[in-house]
Amino acid sequence: MKSLLANVWTKRVLALVSGLYAAGVCRLCYFSLFYDIHIHGRASLCLLLTAVSILAMVVMLYTRKQVLTRIASFVILPAMLPVVLLHFGEWVLIIPIIVTGIAIFLLSGSGEGAKTAIGTITLLLYIFGALGYFLFTSFFVSSAKEEVVQSGVSPSGRYRYRVVNTEDSSNGSTAIHIEPNYADKEYPFITFTLKNVDRIVDMTRPISEEINIEWKTQTRQEITEQLNEKSEHIVVRLSQNALEKIGYKSNDHYTLFGISSSQKSELGKAESDFNDILLSDVPDEKLSVFNLAKDEKGAYYVIEPTQEFLQQTGFPEGQRIYLRDLNETQLRAFHIIVDNAIYLHTLTDEQLDKLGVPEKGDVMYFNGEVCFRYYVAELEEYFDVDSRHFSLDLLG
Repeated sequence: MKSLLANVWTKRVLALVSGLYAAGVCRLCYFSLFYDIHIHGRASLCLLLTAVSILAMVVMLYTRKQVLTRIASFVILPAMLPVVLLHFGEWVLIIPIIVTGIAIFLLSGSGEGAKTAIGTITLLLYIFGALGYFLFTSFFVSSAKEEVVQSGVSPSGRYRYRVVNTEDSSNGSTAIHIEPNYADKEYPFITFTLKNVDRIVDMTRPISEEINIEWKTQTRQEITEQLNEKSEHIVVRLSQNALEKIGYKSNDHYTLFGISSSQKSELGKAESDFNDILLSDVPDEKLSVFNLAKDEKGAYYVIEPTQEFLQQTGFPEGQRIYLRDLNETQLRAFHIIVDNAIYLHTLTDEQLDKLGVPEKGDVMYFNGEVCFRYYVAELEEYFDVDSRHFSLDLLG
């Protein structure tokens, strides 16, 4: 047994535990940035984390001279900084890991010079991180007082809502927040709920004294009929991928903006006429007015790009530049934007099915008025639960 424990390969294999523990801490760091943490079993979670941390510490001390353990000892404390700052007070989550991180950092087999340098950097990260977070929360976070007066889940369980009364310097407001109920990460004793994906679907001023929330389950055909009765000019904005699913192309949504007086005159329009126009509505013989043309397949391209444009974009001189190859910023150089708005009444039931809109779903009524329809939420992709973007809102 003694020879087995002294074997270098035994230490190398067990050093994997160090890597797994550090990876788990980094995972917790990720969750602390993009999720809110809800602990619903504090004693059990504390015992579990303490046991895991003690086991990891014993293994890391045994393998302290292995490269993987040394790296792990340098990673744990910096990775815990967002957890400490954003969830300060959740000691059952913080203390076991911080104690383990400090112990293995001080007792690892790394040289004293490396420990001093990394330790100094880590300490400065905590000092300036805490100072910066304190200043942010002191000066940039709203001082308005919010109170959740009602909350619940939709009949399908797909959405949850909060009714929030806000007291501010004005006369206050009542807002209805909707967020997805399917993006949570649930583990024993702890749940992580995704930050900043809620959407305010209704806001009234001043604070509403009467709050009557009602959910109904309606089919997409019923909702379509209701919306079309209200107006034929209701539009939804679909992503490019969604448009392609139902047979639309980019050409159908190129819009010219900022049209000059001379260009209007060339098109036979008066000065008081529109400022924006669909590119598809411009006759082929008039496209040259906008330095554009069509090839034999109907694709738009630039007739004579300027040298400045070529230098900025990196396109080689002499190459035909198609609009489909340009990004949003580059299109603006030719006064073109891609407007993905489409009239709701033009969407058929078959197209709605291709867009992934379920046959039936949840509709919310607030004080007798519709304020949320699953139908529109799915079409306009209200909740992008797969993307992660760093923003100051994550610090709120």
